[in-house]
Amino acid sequence: MHSPALRVVPAVVLALATFAAPAAARPAAPAPAPAVPDPVVFVHGWNSDGATWNTMAGRFRADGWPADRLVQWTYPTSGSNAGTAQQLAEVIDRVLRTTGAMKVDLVSHSMGALSSRYYLKNLGGDAKVDAWVSLAGPNHGTDTARWCGQDSCVEMRPGSAFLAALNKGDETPGATRYATWWSSCDGVINPDSSVALAGAVNTRTPCLQHGAFPGDAGVYTAVRDHIGGLRAG
Repeated sequence: MHSPALRVVPAVVLALATFAAPAAARPAAPAPAPAVPDPVVFVHGWNSDGATWNTMAGRFRADGWPADRLVQWTYPTSGSNAGTAQQLAEVIDRVLRTTGAMKVDLVSHSMGALSSRYYLKNLGGDAKVDAWVSLAGPNHGTDTARWCGQDSCVEMRPGSAFLAALNKGDETPGATRYATWWSSCDGVINPDSSVALAGAVNTRTPCLQHGAFPGDAGVYTAVRDHIGGLRAG
């Protein structure tokens, strides 16, 4: 005759074995998408080139922007800003195609504001540009352009037909985020009020000469913060 206690043992052992069995491993959660920035396309001013942006581009790289997302474009500066805008459109389409990004950020200095604004207003660029920056841009003209007879200079003169059309109606069209920076010490942009645009965030900097904007550390920080830093993508 078996003891009742002995008959209970197998059941207890079975229960303990079942409790101790490891649970099935769960699939690992997918890693979060890496943070990536919008590509930045730099548009220099009259009688200049892409090297204008060496210092600023270096600061962007130090803050995490991949080198292939910083485009220091060079273009001929004597022709019409409308023609330059057509070239800019091709550059931006190529950048979007090669990087897979949905939009770019545009950072312009001086006359570069005019071709980039023409692109935004007239060539559908507002759908492809997240943030736009004008550093010391002659958005309403500058008297110093009267010293130059090139087509681009004629367009920069206050009251030119090009500027009248560019500034007619909404100066900051579309969903693009617009910002300008200007200085009362800028001897090239005259009057100083030329830079500011209706609908943009307009900022007066400390005393800066015209050519100092792209290399100034404070301007860089403000531009980086306006662009918005790294994004999930």
